[in-house]
Amino acid sequence: MAKITIDKLRHSYSPNPTGPDDYALKEIDLDWTDGGAYALLGPSGCGKSTLLNIISGLLTPSEGRVLFDGKDVTNLPPDQRNIAQVFQFPVIYDTMTVYDNLAFPLRNRGVDSARIDARVMEIATMLELEDRLATRASNLTPDNKQKISMGRGLVRDDVNVVMFDEPLTVIDPALKWKLRSKLKELHQKIAVTMIYVTHDQTEALTFADQVVVMQDGVIVQIGSPVELFERPQHTFVGHFIGSPGMNILPCEVVDGGATFQGQKIALEGKVVKTGQTTEIGIRPEYVRLSDSGIPATVRKAADIGRHTVVEMMTGGVAINAITDAAPPEPGTEVRLSFDPDQTRVYSDGWIATEVAK
Repeated sequence: MAKITIDKLRHSYSPNPTGPDDYALKEIDLDWTDGGAYALLGPSGCGKSTLLNIISGLLTPSEGRVLFDGKDVTNLPPDQRNIAQVFQFPVIYDTMTVYDNLAFPLRNRGVDSARIDARVMEIATMLELEDRLATRASNLTPDNKQKISMGRGLVRDDVNVVMFDEPLTVIDPALKWKLRSKLKELHQKIAVTMIYVTHDQTEALTFADQVVVMQDGVIVQIGSPVELFERPQHTFVGHFIGSPGMNILPCEVVDGGATFQGQKIALEGKVVKTGQTTEIGIRPEYVRLSDSGIPATVRKAADIGRHTVVEMMTGGVAINAITDAAPPEPGTEVRLSFDPDQTRVYSDGWIATEVAK
């Protein structure tokens, strides 16, 4: 296991980058402590796989350093970094049995047969493959093949870090929750550093203790799932995390306060900075249908099981609210209020309110 430090890292796939737009990673500074469970979360093309491949040694960064426990490994090849990586699609030997696939990384390192057998059985049980150990991998379904691939990454207990690059893409949706839970359980047992790359917020938030949210080659926030949901530091985080995402409403800032549709809005605290664009951020969970407040018209309501998402329009701006009560009919005129403790202003995308003390 290792503490991983990313120091002033930038990377461009262009041989002669001339500006920020030429960089897939614009500048990354990051510390991951020994034994943590982390996720890199963001949409396709945001740079998360590029960062993972630099950590693994599959890519050499244009600028900056990668350190394992303070040792500079930036120019070391993957086989000298003592890592395990699980890719989006299964990487296994189809002609080998499940047992031999899982045992292969240990046999390559000269581990004794008794230890191999114990470790293979442990991982196979964890991934519910123990009844298939004698089966040739070519005869398995795609999801079970990916289980083997994951098991090959997990079977070694001497690695600095185990990295997962979108590992559940080919897994049947019904099994995804179970496998995420299994990975979390395994991490708690062996406490090896794990980094999980995904564009799926559910996978990231259920697996990781700390989530790194990326957009356009930049880290916009690092935090626990609760921190990312409760107080997004950037409008992208608010929009990307949550279902539906945070309402982003245009506003005007006057004397440290904010107005929307001509009404003053109570905020979590004073606005401490302004830029070219100022917006109010409020999650649908904290929008209330009430007897007073901002006038709006119900556009539609979606029953999603545990609650209902109500979409309303006010002055050409859409606002979502989540309610457990029976939703009003489309076309109904309503009034909206926001929970002040969860209402904040963003300036040019970044949080601009100071929490009231």
